[in-house]
Amino acid sequence: METEENTLKWTCRACTYLNYFKSLRCVMCKSLKPVEIISLSPTSNETPITPLVDTCESHLRISDENITKLCNSPRNSISSSRNESSPVATLIDDVRNMGIRNSDTTAIRSNNSSPLASSSNLSITTTTTNNKSDENLRLCYNNNNNNINNENSKKWFCSACTYENYPKSIKCSMCGIKRDQSNIQKIIACENDYIENLDDLMTGASNFNLITNSTTSSSSSTKISDSYTAKNNLKNLPNNYEISSSHSNLAAVNNNSSNKYTLSSNELEAQHERRIRHFKRQADWIWLNACIGVVENNQAAIEHYLSRGGNVGRTLTNNEVLLLNRPSAFDVGHTLIHLAIRFHRDELLPRLLAQVSSVGPSGLKIVPSYIAVDIATDIRRHFGAILRIRKSPFNCHYVNEHATFSLPSDIEELPITVQDQLYEELLDRDAQKQLENPPPALNWSLEVTSRLGSRLMVLWNRSAGDCLLDSCMQSTWGVFDRDNILRRALSESLHQCANLFYPRWREYEMFQAALLHFSLEEAQWEEDWQQLLSIASQPGASLEQLHIFVLAHIFRRPIIVYGVKYVKSFRGEDIGYARFEGLYLPLLWEQSFCIRSPIALGYTRGHFSALVPSEPYQRLDSTREEEEDVTFLPLVDCENKLIPIHFLTQGEIGHEETIMRQWLDVCLTEGGLLVAHQKLHKRPLLVAQMLEEWLNHYRRIAQVTAAPFSRAPQLIGLTAGYLSDGDTDEE
Repeated sequence: METEENTLKWTCRACTYLNYFKSLRCVMCKSLKPVEIISLSPTSNETPITPLVDTCESHLRISDENITKLCNSPRNSISSSRNESSPVATLIDDVRNMGIRNSDTTAIRSNNSSPLASSSNLSITTTTTNNKSDENLRLCYNNNNNNINNENSKKWFCSACTYENYPKSIKCSMCGIKRDQSNIQKIIACENDYIENLDDLMTGASNFNLITNSTTSSSSSTKISDSYTAKNNLKNLPNNYEISSSHSNLAAVNNNSSNKYTLSSNELEAQHERRIRHFKRQADWIWLNACIGVVENNQAAIEHYLSRGGNVGRTLTNNEVLLLNRPSAFDVGHTLIHLAIRFHRDELLPRLLAQVSSVGPSGLKIVPSYIAVDIATDIRRHFGAILRIRKSPFNCHYVNEHATFSLPSDIEELPITVQDQLYEELLDRDAQKQLENPPPALNWSLEVTSRLGSRLMVLWNRSAGDCLLDSCMQSTWGVFDRDNILRRALSESLHQCANLFYPRWREYEMFQAALLHFSLEEAQWEEDWQQLLSIASQPGASLEQLHIFVLAHIFRRPIIVYGVKYVKSFRGEDIGYARFEGLYLPLLWEQSFCIRSPIALGYTRGHFSALVPSEPYQRLDSTREEEEDVTFLPLVDCENKLIPIHFLTQGEIGHEETIMRQWLDVCLTEGGLLVAHQKLHKRPLLVAQMLEEWLNHYRRIAQVTAAPFSRAPQLIGLTAGYLSDGDTDEE
């Protein structure tokens, strides 16, 4: 009994669930039941099609009335049994019968004088139509199943938390944020095209050889009913038509492109207008009016948005920027605070910042390059201009101007509350905490941080795959590598100087592999090298140790990386060595061609950050004649062991301290720590202007928050005390 029930069930092609025979959709995944071509058995009550065609061929003389009778007889016999057949068989019968009828009427119209020719044309056309319809139906159903599987696999990512959701989910399952309107627009557009263009799809179905375009006036009423029936049945089929965005006519589509359909330009414009109207209905105009209010200095729109519980940290999406249609004013990712800073709305900033502080830490980051956008662009352009290529066998890119970024000492002049806000918006507290947690990799020596005043700060960095390049640019020029200038220089240097970088990289990696008691073949080395070359040229791709080594040659200075020793899982368990911590020297340059002042980077769990010092408010030694400030960077870890030097050859291993003294200005502290001197040169003019504009932003905040409430209670207290003493005005 169970085997009989199993044979009557059908298996879902998407999830392999065994469903009952009458189920039109899968109970588990809701996929449509696979359609199978039902062959008409000769024992059924329906009038078979093939014998009728054979009968037409056997008679040489057939009148017009008999031809019409033969063409109409399958229609009548099949329609009488529709109530007993399945919906799938009904759909197949509709399509086949309409094809036979249209072919018959064409044969009748084209041959009024020769009954023999009409009968032969009828049989040939009917047989060809049936064969092509069966073949195309099979292709159509297979394509439908493939489309179902492909669409089910296309999950969408939440723009807020990056969680991967199912295609039919309207909200994110993790954070509850609504789905991006661009994806919803695609779904709505497909549904509208599918439903509203069924008449056009019936016309274009000739590409499937299912329905012909020839019509006759004698059977117009019958064709209207058939079109209506087929149209309703087509609504139950999966949408297998790919609506083309081309403006070509329908006649340009040939029979070979059977799965494509073209809409006219008027219909495309109507669809575009319909999408825009739908998005305007769905858009949050209170939020958009608030953004416009910041640009146009309309405080009423901003107050209306905030009074309704609006989030100050909300960012503009791509669709919202397109809807506002002002690229010069609005950009993706901007908040109300960014817009207020950009358009110098000083009277709005305290209100917005107070809203941020009232709801707690918001994670909103404001780095100097965000305040002075134009100056930051000029700095990146200037950095691209100072890149050179040396005319020598080692034709690597290099910079001919050096800079070291540090936080200005003017920060100490701001009020404590404003300083806290500045550091909260500038620094990466999580990375700082992770680097300082035991075993500490940063700021572990009280002698260096307190007595020598060389505490390093972790600047906030973008979370993209360009974090290594961004951190190098922040440590030197205080901006991000948004234009991928440094990445292009890195990629070109690796390709042009592969004959020098590859042997040293291979020797170093072979030594590291030998320590772990394994070796690689030459083909594996070449494959790994090609992978390193490939990711160097891909924006957003994560970089490796070799790329830090190349960057040291581009900047012509050492790079020190302070990082965690172990990579941890989300449970906090150690799962592997990080291997990024250490010293990277420009060993392929001459020592006289490089500077001895290093830059410092931090590495935490797949992310690089810039480590910068604060400019001392008062010089440590007022008697020294040098005009340069010095930061002391430890060359040992918390266990007083030398940090490793990467990409040394076999002959250089074992002489690490000597090599450090050759490439760095090294000294010993009173506590016996080996440290390197990082000299803080005078800032470039563009960097100084950017920092000044950034500080002015917080100075304006300090002025607004300091006046006049802090002095009012003191005035009232003095006045009250003066009047309560009973003294006269003369006294």
